[in-house]
Amino acid sequence: MSSLTSYLPQSEGLLPKWLLFISVVSLANSVQSYSTLAATRKVYAGRSSSSSSPVTPLSARTFGTWTFITAIVRLYAAYRVNEKAWYEIAMWTYGVAWGHFVSEWLVFGTVRLNAGSAGPLCVATGSLVWMWSQWGYYVG
Repeated sequence: MSSLTSYLPQSEGLLPKWLLFISVVSLANSVQSYSTLAATRKVYAGRSSSSSSPVTPLSARTFGTWTFITAIVRLYAAYRVNEKAWYEIAMWTYGVAWGHFVSEWLVFGTVRLNAGSAGPLCVATGSLVWMWSQWGYYVG
């Protein structure tokens, strides 16, 4: 077991482990975005329950690429959480994700609040608040 834990971020606290966990989940989500439209359609469900999803193969792959890039940034930040630049750029990934999902929900109407969108919204909101509240502890 100690050989496995040696690969985890060595900084104190749970935030670095959370960043690593979300990075791994995001990498899996990126693969899924390239292989099927099903999960992406659960997030981008359209304006009403009767409408068809606005997701296309191109938009799913674009979302998968964007998610892959944020996963890389968060992975680096997990291991460099005490470096101000990495901390800030990781926070920005959550801020941009939050802004994207909220604007697609409230402005453009392509996201409905449901099981598919709750995960990304909660992760973006929770991570952003957590990182903001722990700023002084990690990069003070």
